[in-house]
Amino acid sequence: MKPSLEAKLWYAQRISAMVLALCVLVHLVTILIAVKGGLSGAEILSRTRDSTLTLLFYGTFILACAVHAPIGLMKILIEWTRTPKNVAAIACAAFGALLLVVGCCAVWGVYRG
Repeated sequence: MKPSLEAKLWYAQRISAMVLALCVLVHLVTILIAVKGGLSGAEILSRTRDSTLTLLFYGTFILACAVHAPIGLMKILIEWTRTPKNVAAIACAAFGALLLVVGCCAVWGVYRG
């Protein structure tokens, strides 16, 4: 892998980690407020239906996951299992695409109910 690509992946993972940290914090605070308020799962889903804010927030969350996890997994595969870099990159890109598709389906399900 070229050093410039390594640097871009490093930055992408660090930036996505920052986004993930913020998203996890907001998500957990939202859960605590909803549970403390006595909302059921059905009530929560009824409030998220057709909410553009929900779609954008969880879409961002999914995108950050789809960037962050494959980069880390690729490094683990290369360093721990000695998988060739090109094989690890392809496998992890496919895993990232899978995360993105499954995550978008889940977000869409929450958005559209």
